[in-house]
Formats: sequence, C-alpha cells, structure tokens
Amino acid sequence: MSRTRQDSNNFTRRTLAKNALFGLAGVAAAKAGIGSSPDTPEDTDRSRAGTSSLSLKIDAYSHISPPRYTEVLRKDYPGFYNNILGSYPPLFDMSHRFRIMDNYPGLVQVLTVGPVPPLEAFAGSEKSVDLARMANDEMAELVSRHRDRFVAAIALLPMNNIDAAIRETDRAIVQLGFRGIYVHSNINGKPLDSVEFLPLFEKMWRYNLPVYIHPWRDDNVAEYASEKTTKYMIASVFGWPYETTAAMARIVFSGILEKFPGLKIVTHHCGGMVPYYEQRIVQHYNVYERSASAPFLRELSKAPIEYFKMFYADTAIHGNTPALMLAYHFFGADRIVLGADMPLGDYYFGLRSYRQTFTAIEAMDITGAEKKKIFSENAQRLLRLAV
Repeated sequence: MSRTRQDSNNFTRRTLAKNALFGLAGVAAAKAGIGSSPDTPEDTDRSRAGTSSLSLKIDAYSHISPPRYTEVLRKDYPGFYNNILGSYPPLFDMSHRFRIMDNYPGLVQVLTVGPVPPLEAFAGSEKSVDLARMANDEMAELVSRHRDRFVAAIALLPMNNIDAAIRETDRAIVQLGFRGIYVHSNINGKPLDSVEFLPLFEKMWRYNLPVYIHPWRDDNVAEYASEKTTKYMIASVFGWPYETTAAMARIVFSGILEKFPGLKIVTHHCGGMVPYYEQRIVQHYNVYERSASAPFLRELSKAPIEYFKMFYADTAIHGNTPALMLAYHFFGADRIVLGADMPLGDYYFGLRSYRQTFTAIEAMDITGAEKKKIFSENAQRLLRLAV
C-alpha cells in the first residue's frame, strides 16, 4: 500500500469513526426498505407533506456524492467510503434519493458535494483538482438530466490549490452554469480570511453569486489541552456550529464584507451560534471598541452586528420552530433559505429531516408570504434560478 493511501486510510479511521454509528443505522434502514415506501415510521401520512399551499420547496443545501466520483473515492479512499459514503446510499443512488423526495411534493434540490471531510483534507493538491472537476462535471450532468429534481449545483473546489480553485470557479460558473461555490470553514487549518483566499471572495462578489460555507472540525482538535482528540462526537455536534461562527467572525472583522459590499455568503445550520448570541456580540464588542486592545474595530464603518446580519442562513437544524424564529428575528425573512442536511445525520436518509424541517417552518409565527420566501423565493433570488 502506498504511503499516501495508508495516510488517507489512517486519517479517515481517526476522523470519521464517529460517523459509523449513523452509517450503521442508515444501512439498517436501507435493508429494511426505509425510504422506498410511504409507510415508514417517520412518514406514515404522505398527504400531510402535500397539504401546504406553499408547494414549491427548494432545498438550497442538499448533499450529494455523484456516482462516478463516489466510485473513485471507494477505490482510492476506502476508509472514507466505508465510514461515510457507503452508509448513505441516497448520496450516490439517484433512484433511492428520488424515492425519498417523492414523499414531499414540490421538492427540488440544489446540489452540494458532501459529506465531510473536505476534499483538500484527504486528497493532495493535484489529485484534488481532478476530483473537483470530476464531481462538478457529473453534477452538471445530473442537473441537465433531472431538471425536475435538481435546479442548480454549487461548485466543489480544490482549496489546497488556490490557483486551480479560481480556475475551476470560472469553469463551473461560466461553462457549467453553476450558481455558487462550496468551501469549508477552514482550509486545512487556515482561516478563510487568509490573504490567499481573498481573490476567490472578490471573484464571487463580481459574479454576484454566493459562497457556501460548510463547517469542518478535525477530531484532532480536542476540547481540552490535556487530551489529543475530541470525544463523544463533540467536534461535529457542537464544534461545527462553533466553526461556522468563527468563520463568520473572521470574515466580519477582517473587513471582507467591507471590502466587497453585497458579497453573498450562505451559512449552514442556521448561522451557527450567532443568532442566539446577538446581544452578547453587541455588548462585548461595544466594550472592546473603547479599548486599545481592539484596533480592528476601528477599521469597520458599521457596528459589528450589522455585518453578521449580512450573511444568509439555511434551516438545517432538523426542526425546532423557536430556533428558526430566533434566526428569523436576526437575519430577517429575506436571508433564510430552506435546508435539511439531506441525507446526512438521519436514520431515514432525509425523510425525518425534511418532515421535521417543513413542519417547523409551517409552525413559525410569520406570514404566508414570508414562509414562501424561506421555502423557495429566497433561493430563487439568491441563485438567480428560473424555477
């Protein structure tokens, strides 16, 4: 076995073991036929999904692993495949995916390659270029072939090769018709406000298309200095919302949103911790503004909280109407897009997540027009979709 493949397999065993529990549950569900029948425990009443007058639902942040791309990962990165991809058939089996979608009339998807770890975390700077092109080409084929299912795709980039990433951005948007790019909250430990990534933000600002940020935190990032790795899945369950929040803060205080006004950035999992901590952000940075220890605040023309409100957030928190209302009060109805993390983190490969999410949005104490924005219109405007 080559050193590269051995290192990759060691990485996936170490970093992705926590996902095996979800994967085994998913496999059990698949073997039981869950997802192929309307009579599953989580979806016994199909009519409920179709009773809303808000029929069009654009999942703006669904995850996929295109079939041919997946097969390459299965052969070259078997640890990654065995721990994650192989455990979630709807990532690469379109018939299985469509059976799940059919439970929710009016549902269409925007495709993003998933799951974690990031491409640059397991593939070298040359291999990542080939894999990104392969995944993007295949997503373009899927969108073209299944226009009634997939309304757009977001480009996967080889972020450990920034020059190639910029070229792939142009190719994906200009030639393939993609409607944004997909990056992680850190690039192999580098923050998104690193100087080398600024040309990418500028390019997306000029295209007037969004940057999608997905959180990522390696299991080697321990919660305590006395330990070497995370425990109890804390890195993903709690660490990822923190990673989203940290990435947002770096983008705000580095001045990226000041330099590129109107830049569109979509955050996963409802904007991380930011909506919940609105007043802490306001009060603490007001205190620091009067301190010589925070000169970065004087470089901003607006209060910090105003920049945090410039981000977009998806609804991928698996339901929870009060939390969605908090996001609504923070971001406003115009900056929330539908997302359910499909098919990940769900024993039923998205059946439960969709039902929970749709039900939670319908229960929000907002107008029907605002719900329609969240379900579809915001994604149509943000991604410039002709749906």
